Amino acid sequence: MIEGLSSLASAFGLSASAGLNAYIPMLIVSLLGRFTSLVQLEKPWDALTSWWIIGLLTVLLVVETLADKIPVVDSINDVIQTIVRPTAGAVLFAATTQSAIHIHPVLALACGVIMAGSVHAVKAGARPVLTATTGGTANPLVSTLEDILAIVTSFIAIIFPYLIVIWVLLLALLIYLIARRHRERTATG
Repeated sequence: MIEGLSSLASAFGLSASAGLNAYIPMLIVSLLGRFTSLVQLEKPWDALTSWWIIGLLTVLLVVETLADKIPVVDSINDVIQTIVRPTAGAVLFAATTQSAIHIHPVLALACGVIMAGSVHAVKAGARPVLTATTGGTANPLVSTLEDILAIVTSFIAIIFPYLIVIWVLLLALLIYLIARRHRERTATG
């Protein structure tokens, strides 16, 4: 029971992280699955630990990281990632819950799509506003912060899965406060 809840919290955290950057949590899960006992992947998800997949994820991470820093390319990348990020969230959710919970794969995939898709929708919706209000100058900084957030969230989800609930609530509060501050600035200025 405890292991199942831990696995579920981890799956939600990894899926949320995939909504920010699809390849960071995928690569972290792949590497930890290959080199540690922190992540246990059953068939067919153990294919994520293949050197070919790890290499592909590394290349895709570099491409997305660079694309996400350039304002015009960033908008195009977000359109492409509208399919990739929810798919990554679905894979991560299904892969990390299969061994502990054994929930139906369709339900696991749906949970991952919804979680990653929701985070991606917020990110993709906020980014054009950010680009327009700052002339694109804030994009590299915000993109870097999103990448750091994806890394931290992924590791918390794997190492301290119960903390992911608190972490997600703190992030939601932070996003709310930033959005409120932005609305107040827009209304007064």
